[in-house]
Amino acid sequence: MILTASSSEARAANRRKTGNGWHTSFIGKNRNTLQPGEAPPASDALYPMAFLVEKEAGAVVRPHFHQADQFQVVVQGGGRLGRHDIGTVAVHYTDAWSAYGPIVAAEEGVSWFTLRNTWDPGAKYMPGARSELRAARARHQHRESTSPPAAPWSTTELRGLDSVDCVAEMTAPDGMASWRFRLPGEAAATGPDPGNGGGQFWLVLAGRACCGGSALLPEESCVFVGPEDGALAVSAGPDGAELLCVQFPQL
Repeated sequence: MILTASSSEARAANRRKTGNGWHTSFIGKNRNTLQPGEAPPASDALYPMAFLVEKEAGAVVRPHFHQADQFQVVVQGGGRLGRHDIGTVAVHYTDAWSAYGPIVAAEEGVSWFTLRNTWDPGAKYMPGARSELRAARARHQHRESTSPPAAPWSTTELRGLDSVDCVAEMTAPDGMASWRFRLPGEAAATGPDPGNGGGQFWLVLAGRACCGGSALLPEESCVFVGPEDGALAVSAGPDGAELLCVQFPQL
């Protein structure tokens, strides 16, 4: 189940205004796009969800948690996430039922992708949901991990590469991980096996790239690779490409 979403197509069709920014659906439905009366997917089934959140300067998202494992990838702007400074490109991971936040946008605002591999009905805000969180602690561990901001490489830097560069940013025994791939022009690479975790999302951070036989995808496009799909083949456009791969823990 390889799912591909071009950023240009998603922004043209699915971008909508919110109270303090914008929301764009890329892959899967979420609480904002589920139709009235439509049954949500089962919470224990593989169900990839990807959407882009764009917050205006000074916007605040109160501390909260979700029932699904989640990556957040900051792709524009910056601010604070709990005790962490965030900026382009920072990766934040939380296990299901792990509270985090607040998220505070800086003067330039902040934009991030939310990526999940199972259904989530929406945020449960603290302190109101504290009793629900405490009840879940007996069944779920708390984990939060953040990689520091590292800006995507420029076209000049990508053109200067002699070979594919891959850097692991986060790894864990249960399969949770993230990697940065940098490819010179027309170069190809094969990603890690998604079967070692609960599936992967790939984001194009710079340049353009083909992913799993797709057309060339522009920046901020995303691809989901299921655990049974095998390692993803990627190739860069003529000016090179930088991609982020994040992998969920084993289901």
